[in-house]
Amino acid sequence: MKAFSNEHPPGAAPQVRHEIVAAAEAGRRLDHFLATRLRGLPRARLHRSLRKGEVRVNGGRVRSGYRLCDGDRVRIPPLHLEAPPNRGSLSTAPIPRLEILYKDASLLVLNKPGGWAVHGGSGLRFGLIEALKARLPENAFLELVHRLDRETSGCLLLARDVHTLRGLHELLQTGRIQKHYWALLLGERLRPRRLRVELPLERCHDGPGRRRVRVSPEGRSARSEFRFLESLAPDLQWVEVRTGTGRTHQVRAHAAAIGRPVAGDALYGNRERNRVLRGAGLRRLFLHAHRIAFRLPETEREYRFDAPLSEDLAAVLRRLGPVHGAPGVAAGQLTEPC
Repeated sequence: MKAFSNEHPPGAAPQVRHEIVAAAEAGRRLDHFLATRLRGLPRARLHRSLRKGEVRVNGGRVRSGYRLCDGDRVRIPPLHLEAPPNRGSLSTAPIPRLEILYKDASLLVLNKPGGWAVHGGSGLRFGLIEALKARLPENAFLELVHRLDRETSGCLLLARDVHTLRGLHELLQTGRIQKHYWALLLGERLRPRRLRVELPLERCHDGPGRRRVRVSPEGRSARSEFRFLESLAPDLQWVEVRTGTGRTHQVRAHAAAIGRPVAGDALYGNRERNRVLRGAGLRRLFLHAHRIAFRLPETEREYRFDAPLSEDLAAVLRRLGPVHGAPGVAAGQLTEPC
């Protein structure tokens, strides 16, 4: 496949270009494919271009989640690119202490720390994935399988080859990846102890650079199951949440919809209660992706990864009082990420 550059000679206007999808990238989502060709372009601008039909596949309009096929012809419009972060500067930029939960030739699983975005965008020039890639050889492959909110910690899957990425995306699309979260919720105790929430979620704008979702019949289906574990106060409860879908802010939006927002949530939560909890050391959203599990159809091999709770959230639990069966704390070891 012919190689193209995002850069243009001085004074030259950017031109529409076309790329033919190689067999190695067949099955990849269109938006992920474009992100590698338009590095530095804000994701919001990329998706707006897709909605407007500026990007075409085989001459037709397609959605951002379209899976590319071998031989597809992709029209890439002339979009203004911001200067991407310098690879050399990124390779020496500080990154958080990372705990590797698992690593082999095709898969990398990290215990993501809270406070780090998984990728650049919304005012951030780079995130965890860009910093990790900068430490790899030029031809090495590393891509996010899914995302976690900036403030959410826990299990994060990354693929180290296209085949693995495609397979895991298929599992995500069909709800065959189980994701479990620990959360601290505000409000009365859950009754019953297990509460299944199925409310469609729709993205909406909440100011520049702020993503938000709302319950709407026009939204996409979303399914969460909340399981009560323990009360820490009359209006504070420790729960586990299992998601059957992976919508933006799903746990946070569903928790708020049932009148029990996640503690520390500045977007969907209770401002006054969050202020009080800061006295117990809660400086961010109390949401931790503690387990992820799936089975690969090709090999029938089952995977399960558990991420111990980070020290900052564990310290909050200790200050709030004894929690029977409270989760362990992350080792916090510094490791080579890839």
